[in-house]
Amino acid sequence: MSERPSQEKETGRLEAFSDGVFAIAITLLALELKVPHVEQPSVESLLRALSTQWPGYFAFITSFFTVLIMWVHHHRILRTVHRADAPLLFTNGLLLFLITAVPFPTAVLAEYLRTPAARAASAFYAGVFFGIGIAFCILLHVAIRRSLRPESIEKLKREYYLGPPLYLGAAFAAGFSAWLCLAICTGLWIFWAATAREC
Repeated sequence: MSERPSQEKETGRLEAFSDGVFAIAITLLALELKVPHVEQPSVESLLRALSTQWPGYFAFITSFFTVLIMWVHHHRILRTVHRADAPLLFTNGLLLFLITAVPFPTAVLAEYLRTPAARAASAFYAGVFFGIGIAFCILLHVAIRRSLRPESIEKLKREYYLGPPLYLGAAFAAGFSAWLCLAICTGLWIFWAATAREC
């Protein structure tokens, strides 16, 4: 009886810290949305200037929903975990380390999507999410042995094991087409959003 409150407190602290990191990462994404500068302001010139920034909006939406869905599933995992030990804390820390980096490749993608460097920017973007996918799968593997409902994490693991190979495929696809790469990345968060309804 004396051990259980301690375990719940440790898990609660882990969730609270993780929620804070996810929130900061998502907030930093919005900071990359820039106010356009128009020399002679008018309705038409402002709308035109806003429309030219569509790569930034696209990158923001894709990154925002990918991080959001990872947070939803992260909550789903930790909701079933009854013991927070060092392996879980460190693997969770690895995931959070990579999540905090998401605003950087998002900004790179927004800046270079309409340039000849679009393929390199999209490959870099997919490569970062490949690393996040690996970290998420490691977290799932560690969490499953500490879960009160391991079968729910097993199902999530099957869904998320698609991430690393598809993100790696997206990075390679960028060599041929930046849009093919981004279509794969977008398709993944849409797929995981559909599975999130079971949380």
